[in-house]
Amino acid sequence: MSALDDLPSLARVIAAHGLSARKALGQNFLLDLNLTSKIARQAGDLTQCDVLEIGPGPGGLTRGLLMEGARHVLAIEKDARCLPALQEIAEAAPGRLTVLNADALGIDPRAHLTPPIRIVANLPYNVGTELLIRWLTPPDWPPFWQSLTLMFQREVAERIVARPGSKAYGRLALLAQWRAEARIVMHLPPEAFTPPPKVSSAVVHLTALPAPRYPADAKVLERVVAQAFNQRRKMLRAALKGAAPDIEDRLIAAGIKPTDRAETVDLERFCALARGLAEG
Repeated sequence: MSALDDLPSLARVIAAHGLSARKALGQNFLLDLNLTSKIARQAGDLTQCDVLEIGPGPGGLTRGLLMEGARHVLAIEKDARCLPALQEIAEAAPGRLTVLNADALGIDPRAHLTPPIRIVANLPYNVGTELLIRWLTPPDWPPFWQSLTLMFQREVAERIVARPGSKAYGRLALLAQWRAEARIVMHLPPEAFTPPPKVSSAVVHLTALPAPRYPADAKVLERVVAQAFNQRRKMLRAALKGAAPDIEDRLIAAGIKPTDRAETVDLERFCALARGLAEG
C-alpha cells in the first residue's frame, strides 16, 4: 500500500479545507476515486509520461493519475484554497507532483514538463473549450502533447466528435478531427459530481496525428470554417461571399455546391476550399 492510499477521503478533504465549489470558477468536484482512476486509465500507460492537469481542485483526478503510475504530474490550479489539499498529495508522492497556483489561460506549461506529455483534466466548464482550441491550433504540428483526455459537458463532447449532417457538427469537430483522432470514452451523470451540474458530462480522448489528415493552411482553414458556421443556416455562397469575389467558382472547384450549407460539408472538402483560397 502506498502513501497515496493512506490519504483521507475527498469528502473529508473538502470538509477539512472548506472547499465548497465555486460557480464563478466553473468548479464541480468529482469525489469518487474509482471514477477518477477510471478516467486516468483512459489516457493509457502513463508510466513513461509527464501529465498536465488543469483545475485539479481537491485532487481526485490527481490521485488517480499518480496511482495509475504517471511519471510526473503538473497540476495548474487557479483557486488558492485548493493548494493545501494538493500539497498533502505531493507529500504522499515525493517528487512526482508539481502544483502551480496560476490561471491555465495565462501560463505556458512546457517549461515544467518533459516529453512525452499527455494532458488529462476535468476541465473547468468556463474555460474548457478555449483551452481545447488552443491545444488544437498551435503554430507548429505535431504539438507538445501526445494525447488529450478531457472531461466536458456532454454537449461539448458531442460537438468534438460530430459527423457532417448532424446538429452538433461545426467548427469544433473540424478543428479536432483535422489533426487528431477523437472519441468519447466515458459518460458521467450529474450526480457523480459535487455539486451536481445541470447537465451530463463525458470524457473525450484525442490522439494527435503525426500530420493533419488533409493539407491546408491552418489559418485559412480556421477562417473559412468560422465564416461558414457563423451563418450556418445560409447557403455557402452567401455565408462565404466575403472570402473571395469568385467564391462560387472556388466552392465548385473544391467539390462543394454553392447551395450547400456548412453542416453538410466534410473535412476533406473544407480543406480543399482552404487550399484554393490560399492560392489567391
